Amino acid sequence: MAKQNSLIPFTGKLGNLIGYCRNGKYFLRSMPDIVRQTTATRRSALRFGAASKRGALIRNAVCAELDVCCDNGYINRLTRALIPTAGNRKGSVEGFRFNLHTGIDRFFTVTPVVSANGILEIPGQTLPRLKGIDTVEIKVIASCIDFTNQQVIDTQVITATFDPQQPFTGMTLPMDVPGTGTLVVTLQVRCLEGGRPSGDRRYQAADIIAVIEPQIQPVVHQPAYSRRELRQAKKTVYNATYGYVPVRVILRE
Repeated sequence: MAKQNSLIPFTGKLGNLIGYCRNGKYFLRSMPDIVRQTTATRRSALRFGAASKRGALIRNAVCAELDVCCDNGYINRLTRALIPTAGNRKGSVEGFRFNLHTGIDRFFTVTPVVSANGILEIPGQTLPRLKGIDTVEIKVIASCIDFTNQQVIDTQVITATFDPQQPFTGMTLPMDVPGTGTLVVTLQVRCLEGGRPSGDRRYQAADIIAVIEPQIQPVVHQPAYSRRELRQAKKTVYNATYGYVPVRVILRE
C-alpha cells in the first residue's frame, strides 16, 4: 500500500496500479498477476455484487433527499448490511444509520412504527432535553424500489416540525407511494437553533426505520369440479396467514 502525493490523486485502475480512497486519503496498490478463485470466493463475490447493487438503489432513492451529513464509511456499511449471512439470510437494513454518530433514539425514547398500510406513527412520549434547541424538524423519505428490475419507482417526502419544549402528544404521517416494490422508509431528525439547523452532528440523525416487502396474496388452486359440484363449492378458503382468500376453480365438463 502506497500513499498518493500527487496534486491530482485518482481512483480506479491505471495500468497495473489501482488507486483508492480511504478516510479521505488516497492510496495505491498493485494488481496481482494471477487471481485464483474458489467456489466459495465466487459465491461471496456474487453476494457482494448483489448487495452493492441494492445499496446503490437505496442511496439513489434516499441520499438526494437527506439534509444531514453521512459519515465517511456509510457506503461500505450499507453494503455489508445487505450481504446475506447465516443469521440474516436476506440481508436487512432496518435500523441502518446514515450518520453513525447519532440515531433517532437520541430524540425518541419510544420507537416510531410504520404499519403495513404505510402509516408512520410516532407515539406520544416525554422527549429528552435538548439544550438550546427551539424546533425539531422531521422528514420522512418513503421510497418504492423494485430490486428485481433495478429501479427506483417513486419517492415521497413528508416534512413536519414541533416545539421540543412543549409536551409531545404524538404524530401520524400517512405515506402514499405508488408502484409495486419494496417500501424503504427513512426517518430524518434535525434540530434547529433560531430557525437554522444545528451544526452539531449529535443533533442530526437519519435512520432506515422500516423495509416493507410487497404483499402478494396467494391464489389457492382447488381440484376440478363438475358444474353440479360447483354450485355447492365454497368460493373462499381460509389461510392461516391471510385469512379468507379467493379460490381459483377449474371447471370439468
